[in-house]
Amino acid sequence: MKRASILLTSLFLIGCSQKEEMTTKNYDEYPDSVYEYLAIPKGGTLSAASKRALDRNYAQDDSFFCEFKTHDLKGDLVFEEGVTRRDPSSVILVDGVYYVYYTKSPGISHGFGNGDPEKKVFPWDKSEVWYATSTDGWTWKEEGVAVSRGARGDYDDRSVFTPEVLAYEGKYYLVYQTVKAPYANRVKNQVGMSISDSPRGPFKRLPEPILSPTDDGEWDTEEDNRFLVKSRGSFDSHKVHDPCIVPYNGKFYLYYKGERMGERLTMGGREIKWGVAISDNVEGPYVKSEYNPITNSGHEICVWKYKGGIVAMLNSDGPEKGTIQYAEDGVNFEIKAMISGRSKPPHAGGIVRSIVNDDDPLSAMEWGIAFDRKDGWDYIVRFESYKPFAP
Repeated sequence: MKRASILLTSLFLIGCSQKEEMTTKNYDEYPDSVYEYLAIPKGGTLSAASKRALDRNYAQDDSFFCEFKTHDLKGDLVFEEGVTRRDPSSVILVDGVYYVYYTKSPGISHGFGNGDPEKKVFPWDKSEVWYATSTDGWTWKEEGVAVSRGARGDYDDRSVFTPEVLAYEGKYYLVYQTVKAPYANRVKNQVGMSISDSPRGPFKRLPEPILSPTDDGEWDTEEDNRFLVKSRGSFDSHKVHDPCIVPYNGKFYLYYKGERMGERLTMGGREIKWGVAISDNVEGPYVKSEYNPITNSGHEICVWKYKGGIVAMLNSDGPEKGTIQYAEDGVNFEIKAMISGRSKPPHAGGIVRSIVNDDDPLSAMEWGIAFDRKDGWDYIVRFESYKPFAP
């Protein structure tokens, strides 16, 4: 009892110390230019909002800020009822032809617990990775399957989906999510890789996944319920999603989204964060960074290189959703802009990597490929960015 009392007293003193530190912070340390930029009177009484603006570095220009609009495409990637096309990769330009890879699956999805383990549970279930080509970025020709599901019993025999492409030293690397049958609530998906000498394939699949969830959570009971846990484990204890490889600083950075066992709703919505795994070789092995998780939010990965660092666009989920962030070292991201109002980041925005440059941090956002939904079906669209107000 005495030890508990001492502990409570210690915690109280620590809390008081932290509160005192927060309330006595010297806000005069910020230069006059910051106060002027934020329209906050220096030396006056500061509201909580004004303190947040100072603490969180809101005094930034619009270099990283933009809004978005989307357009329907022409050719084979027009809306098609009964067919799911979603989660496009980045767009690569090879010999004057644009290539994009995406998830494709026909038929409706039935959800879990439908009584038939062979029925689709999600729009991306029983999917394959397809690809399409274009010479102008508007009219696309669907070319066929790039990566099929694996043989029965393999780690990718149920579904392969959400691809990303890396063109590197004359080879083309596709990374994507995989699911092994049966597709249940507690299934732990992995990340696979296929390689080709041509953007048109054939792509040769690696026999083992290159990334798996961190195996440190514990389910509660045998019920197939992803929210019943004894311990939640790491941020990626359940799933690793949306892979994207970037050659960076002489290594290969595999950015990915993690989902946690027993995932909760937080102040920002779903409990979703990003991680990164790093390798000396493009095919792996990949080692997860000691800094993981590296974001507090985000869904589909959208990252690109800029002036020695990495820019990231975080769309839905989490308290920092709808932001563009920058990490000088590719790991420690800081918020640079917030995308708000009627404009939202495009779903699974696939940037055009051939137009990315160091003159403009938003060169990657000039145009790209994303997906939208109509009448219950996902389909591929084009997105473009713009400045909503330019004095």
